[in-house]
Amino acid sequence: MTQPNFVPVVEADQVRRSYQLEVPSIWTATRPSELSGKRQPAGAFLGTPGPDQGFALKLARRFEDRLVLLPGEQAADAISGCTAVAMRRAASYGRAPVIHDLTWAFTLWGFLVGAPSDLAEAREPLFRSASHHYQAQRTIADCVFESTLRMTPQQVAEGIGEWHALLEIPSHH
Repeated sequence: MTQPNFVPVVEADQVRRSYQLEVPSIWTATRPSELSGKRQPAGAFLGTPGPDQGFALKLARRFEDRLVLLPGEQAADAISGCTAVAMRRAASYGRAPVIHDLTWAFTLWGFLVGAPSDLAEAREPLFRSASHHYQAQRTIADCVFESTLRMTPQQVAEGIGEWHALLEIPSHH
């Protein structure tokens, strides 16, 4: 509603001309972090993006009191490493993590069923301080073969004795 002419208007309340903004120039992806191409880049330490991956952290806390840890192993490290693996599995299906992804990951690394001694020995340096180091979490997730990601938690539990067929642990660890 307009204001009648006989009502005084202070200068600050008077209608001003609008500013005309310039037409923006053409935008190009020139920043260092811009993605080029149609796909997310893949490779070591790049991870697998997926929807609502943070939910895996909430789900992982449900396993805290059920973990089978060896002396010197920390629950926080097991949770961090296995959560990264579970998030990778869920993202490979294009969905958010569910409780079965966490069960699968903890079983794969022997934290639910008890690991064979050679797996426990091989995982120890990988998981040491994983809760504090993103690179360690990525290394743990990258150890899992692509074919292993498609297995059910039951298949992983049955195959844990032959874990070399499920995981590739780098020799420098």
